[in-house]
Amino acid sequence: MPAETPQPVTARLTSAAIFLVVTLNSGAQHGAAVRGVCADLAALVRAVGARAPDGQLSCVVGFGSDAWERIFGTPRPKDLHTFREINGVHRAAETPGDMLLHIRAERMDLCFELATQIMLRLDGAVTVADETHGFGYFDERNVLGFVDGTENPVGQSALDATIIGQEDAAFAGGSYVIVQKYLHDLKRWNSVPVEEQEKIIGRTKLSDIELDEAVKPTSAHNALTSIVEDGRDLEILRHNMPFGDAGKGDFGTYFIGYARSPGTIERMLGNMFVGKPPGNYDRLLDFSRAVTGTLFFVPSASWLESAAAQAAAGGSGGANDAPLQSVSRAADSRGSLGIGSLKKDTRHEQSSP
Repeated sequence: MPAETPQPVTARLTSAAIFLVVTLNSGAQHGAAVRGVCADLAALVRAVGARAPDGQLSCVVGFGSDAWERIFGTPRPKDLHTFREINGVHRAAETPGDMLLHIRAERMDLCFELATQIMLRLDGAVTVADETHGFGYFDERNVLGFVDGTENPVGQSALDATIIGQEDAAFAGGSYVIVQKYLHDLKRWNSVPVEEQEKIIGRTKLSDIELDEAVKPTSAHNALTSIVEDGRDLEILRHNMPFGDAGKGDFGTYFIGYARSPGTIERMLGNMFVGKPPGNYDRLLDFSRAVTGTLFFVPSASWLESAAAQAAAGGSGGANDAPLQSVSRAADSRGSLGIGSLKKDTRHEQSSP
């Protein structure tokens, strides 16, 4: 593990979440406003979370490729790029997004209050591209009726799967995250016999047991999203949540996947949308349509603290300033920014999912 303190990407799944994707408005002052929020965010999480100490409030913030230099200048994370649209049997669209806020808690009022306070501080600096409120569903299931995230790594395996090490030393402790909103055609899905649904997913619906390889199709969702390299499983951490609007007939899953390299998730999506081999695509996509797609880099909490300290000292952190460096030992000694996982308040420390 790197010395830098990660953001709480491995915090456990909660019963409520808000996913906020925003774009940065034009104007040099708006990058400074975002950095100001980074400086204040730990205190906001602490203040809101103190109103419900058992609420497990946390917040992860990530940044898109197009706005990185405007907010932080250079250097930039080596694998940060825009979401790569996929046009296969089905389409994985790229949609705008300069900043992601992944807010989660056991109570939606905590999520809503924190989101409100953050957006008050970003007023005029950003435009909301998407806001989605996720909720826990029966038995950790999605609205399709299947348990979601069964194969998530836990403990040290989750950290190994999500947290960057010396492969990008300047950004050690960070992570990458890809988000997509999927809308489901539940009427069509519910008309499919359960046995056929199970073959599409690759697991039994009631007991959540993986199908035997002898009966599981190679196009099953869990077969195509299993990535093996040199005999080793390449894992990601999913914090997917259901969302919906019953009045409009919208039912969906918000996919959010964390990994130490975006390439792992991109390979999974390629298998799903193009197929492995091409044409052997994920049949779940016949019922589920991806309507958003964005890639973000999640700096370590320590790195964000360093960036905020530079801004407070008078540096804008923009492209014309001296490059922001990896967090210093002095910053570590002051205590981590620890967005949602402050050392000052162990109620918000990250935990395994």
